[in-house]
Parts: sequence; C-alpha cells; structure tokens
Amino acid sequence: MHIVVGSDHAGFPMKAEIVRCIEELGHKVTDVGSHDDQPVDFPDIARLVTRAVTSKEADRGMMVCGTGVGASIAANKVRGIRAAVCHDVHSAHQCVEHDDVNIMCIGAQIVGPWLARDLVKAFLEAEFSTSEEFRRRVDKLADMDSER
Repeated sequence: MHIVVGSDHAGFPMKAEIVRCIEELGHKVTDVGSHDDQPVDFPDIARLVTRAVTSKEADRGMMVCGTGVGASIAANKVRGIRAAVCHDVHSAHQCVEHDDVNIMCIGAQIVGPWLARDLVKAFLEAEFSTSEEFRRRVDKLADMDSER
C-alpha cells in the first residue's frame, strides 16, 4: 500500500517512528510534513493528507498531532474521508473493518512509540469487511457526504 503521513509540530517527533514502521512493514510512504518542530497549523497538513487519499495517490493516510483530535476533525471536513482517532489496537483495526476508515489519527502526547507501532500495524493489516451490514452503513456515510 501507499500511505501518506502528516503531522503538526506536536506530532513531528513521533512521525519519524511511524514512517519507519510503515516502511518496515513493506509499504510506500509519502511524508507531507511538517518537516521540523516549528509551529504549523494542523488543518494545512490535513488538507495535504486528505488530498492524497481522495485523489487515490495514496491508499490510506495517517496523521499525528498532540491528541489526534484536531487532525481527525480537520480530515473529516473533507468529502470522502473517514478519519478516526485511535489510541488502542482494537479501534485501529476495527475502524477499518467496520467503518472503512481511510485516515488514522494518533495523539503523540497520548501514546508512546511502542503503542504507536502497534496501532500502525493493526490499521494497515485491517481490511474492510465484506459483510452487507457494514457496507450498507458506510454507503449511508457516503450519502451524508453528498448532503453537504
């Protein structure tokens, strides 16, 4: 898979660990910034990550900010994006399996590097369910996108 990764300044140190993990798992990575620890507005980074996912340049995205919440809010403003904050392994795989989440958001001030690696692995190994009930629900989410 091709994964696009972005962070604000609070997530910058952890992003390097996440990029390394994605590459070790055999995936291609595009890092859209930030590229240092200087303050940056997370919506600007979210725009770059979401653009890569919605254009199909990347298969999935990951964002790292202080809590993951701001990144998730910003990403979910974009039609076709289903972003989730994941701070536990169960959510990291189930959000893909049940909700077809295409961007995972992690809080660098909430989880440590070991857990972040486990989250990345769970998210990337998960596949959207073939179950009709989950597909129906995600179709309804897509319908909600068109109401904007």
